[in-house]
Amino acid sequence: MQPNPLLGVVFHWLGGLASGTFYVPYKGVRKWSWETFWLAGGLFSWLICPWIGGLLLTKDLLAVLHETSSYTFWMTYLMGALWGLGGLTFGLTMRYLGMSLGMAVALGYCAAFGTLVPPLVKGEFAAKLLQTHGGNICFLGVIVCLVGIAIGGVAGVRKEKDMGNDGKSSAIAEFSLMKGLAIATFSGVMSSCFSYGFQFGDPITKISASHGTGPLWVGLPVILVILLGGLTTNFIWCVLLNIKNRTGYQYLASHVKAEHAHHGGMGGSEHAPGQTTAAAAPTDLKIPVLGNWLFCALAGTFWYFQFFFYQMGESQMGNYKFSSWTLHMASIIIFSTLWGIFFKEWRGAKAVTKSLVVVMLLCLVGSTCIIGWGNKISEDAAKAAAATAVQAPQK
Repeated sequence: MQPNPLLGVVFHWLGGLASGTFYVPYKGVRKWSWETFWLAGGLFSWLICPWIGGLLLTKDLLAVLHETSSYTFWMTYLMGALWGLGGLTFGLTMRYLGMSLGMAVALGYCAAFGTLVPPLVKGEFAAKLLQTHGGNICFLGVIVCLVGIAIGGVAGVRKEKDMGNDGKSSAIAEFSLMKGLAIATFSGVMSSCFSYGFQFGDPITKISASHGTGPLWVGLPVILVILLGGLTTNFIWCVLLNIKNRTGYQYLASHVKAEHAHHGGMGGSEHAPGQTTAAAAPTDLKIPVLGNWLFCALAGTFWYFQFFFYQMGESQMGNYKFSSWTLHMASIIIFSTLWGIFFKEWRGAKAVTKSLVVVMLLCLVGSTCIIGWGNKISEDAAKAAAATAVQAPQK
């Protein structure tokens, strides 16, 4: 199966839609603390779905993992664990900046580090991005993506001014630009380690292919190992918070304790790990256990699908696989921004600020098209060179 970069862009859009949507089901969670619903959803994201996908769609999954060298396995796992640190603070980014701006800033850092560092480390930056026509176009697409993200940041600054310092006109109850930017920076840099996980896990992909797995699914075992690392980090942190805040009972309990009754999903009072809020005595202590688990399962499954489609898209990008990270980040920001608009997170912003959001979206959509075009040109050039090399001996 020959790489098809334009099809790869479509897969990355689907992954972006899944990622930009996964926070929405958490709005339906009630009477669970942050650490409870984050870990409940994460069990589906980092454990259940990856194993189901790997076992159903790849050949000899256990044998592939057994044949993987210790260095490859543990370095891929380590990148997942570091990525998990970014994921832990990602929820706080949403809390202080909202879905639109929060994802734009955090994923902006993630896009820059995750796309540009791998070719720099491998010494391929100049050869692949600066010395070929297709590479120049791909590099232009990366720049357009980062410009779009920067415009989104400017829109966020203007938004804070439009709403006033108290933020009362915002749909985000605890909007804080400076606090949110600091957390988003850490989250974005750590989250880029997922991209490095794919670089370290490339030998796993080759082993999977040697066992007969098709090109669309060879990346699933790599995702499984990365997410095992992410599961470790998140599991330890959430369990520690369950112990510290005495919220471990919530997973199966029918009623919540009064001091925890004000906690809820992303649509209710949004609490950071360990935070408590003074409020009037609650009257409803019943936990919708089945509903909470269903919402968390839905959120976790949506989250997994972002990388399910990511590895499908990467398989179609040919020699410029590292550009997949930019495509993925841009797609996530596009769809999360649209959700933010739907939930009226930009309500109260002036017309100029909203116009900047539109410009950001246009830049990000344009960047995905430009990168896909550059990859297509590079693939066509590689095919032409290969055909010339075959014909040369005949002459």
